[in-house]
Amino acid sequence: MRLSPDAVIFWQSGFLKLNATIIFTWGLMLLLAAGSKLITRRLSYGLKRSRWQNALEIIVTTIEKQIEEVGLRRPRKYLGFLGTIFLFVAASALFSIIPGYDSPTGSLSTTAALALCVFVAVPLYGIAEQGFGDYFKSYLKPTFIMLPFNIIGELSRTLALAVRLFGNMMSGAMIIGILLLIVPFIFPIVMTALGLLTGMVQAYIFFILATVYIAAATRAHDPGPGSKKERSSHG
Repeated sequence: MRLSPDAVIFWQSGFLKLNATIIFTWGLMLLLAAGSKLITRRLSYGLKRSRWQNALEIIVTTIEKQIEEVGLRRPRKYLGFLGTIFLFVAASALFSIIPGYDSPTGSLSTTAALALCVFVAVPLYGIAEQGFGDYFKSYLKPTFIMLPFNIIGELSRTLALAVRLFGNMMSGAMIIGILLLIVPFIFPIVMTALGLLTGMVQAYIFFILATVYIAAATRAHDPGPGSKKERSSHG
C-alpha cells in the first residue's frame, strides 16, 4: 500500500519525473481555471441566470461571508487568495470518488506548498494594512524578549498547517485502502463517503485557519465600520 501519490511515477528521465502529485495538481488547477472561465464568460445580471452561475455565486458569496465573519471587514480583498485555497483543497477531496485518482493533498509536498503560500501571504497582507514598521513591531510585543518566540510561533503554525492537512488526508486514504482489502464491497462505499466529508471539513479548517492568521496580522489597523478609511475603500 502506498502512503503518498508521490510514489506513483508516470514518467521519469534521470532525476526528472512526473508523479501523480504533479499530474493531478496541474490537472485540478487547469480544471478550476477553465471552469471559472467558462462560467464567467457570459455573466447575467438579471433574474435569468444559468445554473452554473447560480452555483458559483452561492459558493463565492458563502466564502466571502465566512471571511467577513472571521473578522476581515473587507472580504473581497482576500477573496481571491483564500477562496482559491479552499476550492483547490475541496476539489482535491471531491474528485477522490473517481477511480484511479489520487488526491494531491495526500502528499506532504502539496500541503507544505499550500502552507508556505499562507506563510508568505500573512506578512504581505499585514504590511499592506499596517505598514512595514508597525507590522514588525508586533513581533516585539509585549516585550522585545518575545521576538524569537514569536518567530518560532510563525514557523510552527506553518508546519502545523501542512502536517494537519497531510495527516488527515493520508489517514483517510489508508483506511479506505485497508477496508478495500478486507471487505471489498460495502465498507469502502461508506468510507469513501466519510472520506469526502472529512476532505471537505479539512478544506474548511485550512481555509478558516488561513483567514484567522491574516485577520490577526491586519487587525491592529483594520478600520472599524463607518470609519473614513472604510468608507473610502467602498467609495
